[in-house]
Amino acid sequence: MNKAMTIFYEVHDNLYVNLTNKCPCSCTFCLRQNRDHMEKSDPLWLEHEPSYEEAVNELEKFDMDKYREVVFCGFGEPTEAFDVLKKLAAYIKEKFNKPIRINTNGLGNLINKRDITPELEGVVDTVSISLNTPNAEEYNKIVRPVFGEKSFDAMLDFAKKAAKYVPNVVLTTVDTTITKEEENECRSICEKIGVKYRIRAWEA
Repeated sequence: MNKAMTIFYEVHDNLYVNLTNKCPCSCTFCLRQNRDHMEKSDPLWLEHEPSYEEAVNELEKFDMDKYREVVFCGFGEPTEAFDVLKKLAAYIKEKFNKPIRINTNGLGNLINKRDITPELEGVVDTVSISLNTPNAEEYNKIVRPVFGEKSFDAMLDFAKKAAKYVPNVVLTTVDTTITKEEENECRSICEKIGVKYRIRAWEA
């Protein structure tokens, strides 16, 4: 496994932020199983988790005018580094006025042992949560969360609460991985809790 200190990397016209390699899930489809980087990045396995100060210093190397959006994602669950995330997101928004998105498994409240959603207000513009399937039993099989059976409901609860503080909350599934009937079930779930539903393309 190659390691580096790749805190930021480019995907299309967005700047992605890689703050941690920790994750409470072991998804059967996770890209980390067969690669150590993304298309234009150096290795995303970190030598250590960067501090806020390290991230700000590294950010100075980038021309922020190039990017449409800043996305907290990387090779880990971003809410595992929530204290650094929210401070860095606030800095980027204040200094560069860029939209902020978090790509997450939606288990941030379980990870941090508190409701973190109020802390997203005014800092995060979009929360994109991996729903994967409308069925809790199937979810546990493919996501394999350390929190066990309570994870699916906790993820949906996180989405519902986040919608009170974040303008755009989206639950996603991957096309070709579930049936059209299951997609309709996912759409109904999203409508019920008041968030958007998006079917995204599969990335090999």
